[in-house]
Amino acid sequence: MTNTPEKIVYTARATVHGGREGHAKSDDGVLDLTLTAPRETGGPGTGTNPEQLFAVGYGACFQGALAMVAKQHGVDARDSVLEIAVGFGPEGDSFAITADITATIPGVDDAKAQELVEAAHQVCPYSKATRGNVPVTVTGKGA
Repeated sequence: MTNTPEKIVYTARATVHGGREGHAKSDDGVLDLTLTAPRETGGPGTGTNPEQLFAVGYGACFQGALAMVAKQHGVDARDSVLEIAVGFGPEGDSFAITADITATIPGVDDAKAQELVEAAHQVCPYSKATRGNVPVTVTGKGA
């Protein structure tokens, strides 16, 4: 199933050269960073890597979806904290990723937190993009 926006309201643009041992810059210059492979994969680990960028992007998007869904359930999730772990490893002749998202939501119990993160997982654009291709687990915790 393809999830195509009805209308594009924003397009992010960036230039990358050198791959995992290179440089990335957004067209507006706000994002400007050195890329290096992590030590665990034989790199120097002195810069940012694609998995970190994916974790940050997914987390920010997911938290927005969580806030929207929580509001519909009468819960204020603005102070929620998300922890995102993006795993990277061999898969056949190539590599693949996994994602684990844990959201701690103040003012609710664990069951309600789990209900909210599962609902957010249904509407988050990153979740939609990974569905059926990347193993993603979502865990909600009350606080």
